[in-house]
Amino acid sequence: MAITDEEFEAANRRGAVKRQAFPPAVEVRYDRRISRVMITLASGLQLVFAPRDVQGLQHARPADLVDAEISPSGLGVHFPHLDADIYLPALLDGFLGSRRWMAAQMGKTGGMATSEAKVAAARRNGKLGGRPRKIPERT
Repeated sequence: MAITDEEFEAANRRGAVKRQAFPPAVEVRYDRRISRVMITLASGLQLVFAPRDVQGLQHARPADLVDAEISPSGLGVHFPHLDADIYLPALLDGFLGSRRWMAAQMGKTGGMATSEAKVAAARRNGKLGGRPRKIPERT
């Protein structure tokens, strides 16, 4: 698939706008002492997070996180041992993962919550015989 000069220039313009709106990364490293990925932006802001909290890095071992590389634009970080990439603007947009992934993580946490009301409801439902069985439809 060939890219036209017009498409190429439009992509460059979009990239320039994104670079103006978001400071590029200037340093990335994994700190084994605190088990955190540390990304320093040109603005001086430092992003520090646990890999388990980031989509694509949640099952990474410490050895997988060394030798991370900053993309040429400065807006991405590549982890060669995992063949995983994180795009910094999107990372911050969904707070460490896509909005869909973050919603799933929050739903998982909410589903594990227990309260007296939830326990009482489960007991009441159990006395009613529990969830009805699904009867297969005959065709």
